[in-house]
Amino acid sequence: MNKSELIEHIAKHADISKAAATRALEATIGAVKTTLKKGGTVSLVGFGTFAVTKRASRTGRNPRTGAAIKIKSAKVPKFRPGKALKDALN
Repeated sequence: MNKSELIEHIAKHADISKAAATRALEATIGAVKTTLKKGGTVSLVGFGTFAVTKRASRTGRNPRTGAAIKIKSAKVPKFRPGKALKDALN
């Protein structure tokens, strides 16, 4: 499912226009991004938790030349599914 299919699904099941569904989805994604950027977490009960973790710097290899390169540390988003989501899949 891509973004436009998700918007169609939201519009159909919430009985709202596609424009309203688009605004709602964009607002949700924006809120998650803003919270994660500030270092917070977003917990949706029954769905899961979005959080930011730190990935340490490490040494990698250039696949073309085989030379060692230094990869900087980075903050990366993580998603941990909730129990209800896990149970729905099994």
